[in-house]
Amino acid sequence: MFINRKLGELNLKVVYYGPALSGKTTNLEYIHDNIDPRLRTELVSLKTQEDRTLFFDFLQLELGQVKGLKPKFNLYTVPGQVIYAASRRLVLEGADGVVFVADSQADRLRDNIDLLGNLVIYLSKKGQALSDYPMVLQCNKQDLPNAMPPEELRNRLRQDSVPCLGSVATEGEGVFDTLKMIINLVVGQVR
Repeated sequence: MFINRKLGELNLKVVYYGPALSGKTTNLEYIHDNIDPRLRTELVSLKTQEDRTLFFDFLQLELGQVKGLKPKFNLYTVPGQVIYAASRRLVLEGADGVVFVADSQADRLRDNIDLLGNLVIYLSKKGQALSDYPMVLQCNKQDLPNAMPPEELRNRLRQDSVPCLGSVATEGEGVFDTLKMIINLVVGQVR
């Protein structure tokens, strides 16, 4: 959280986290393309040789003010490949909430477990517990034939207390529902 008193803004950071090719980038691109351009910045892609992080900011005017400030959300993705753990830690720094984008395909369960474990380790090194952190579990790719239902995937990931939604990010299904849910959790914690 960062307060910009000059602009009267409360900057809140949400990170889309999960395994490679789970739909993190697709979520951000869909959100960016469907938010009023007057309320958002350009979509920025930071690329190194093989790792890519996307981000953009937008003002959430429908919420009204939070502690007398306009909430401005900074949305980021992290690279999902295992070799980019350092990049993920950097992007997570200062995050106010996380959307864990799980690939719902049964054969990707191990990848989801590994990246979720990585998130738990990172937060514990900062003295935080995942259970105290605003998080939404988005079970993406629900349109595929081998997709686990959201409740089953949530149980397999042992995230019973985390809000969970199914999605098909390529179609926009569940994308804004997930965003609204994480925004409400983050703003609720700030209030």
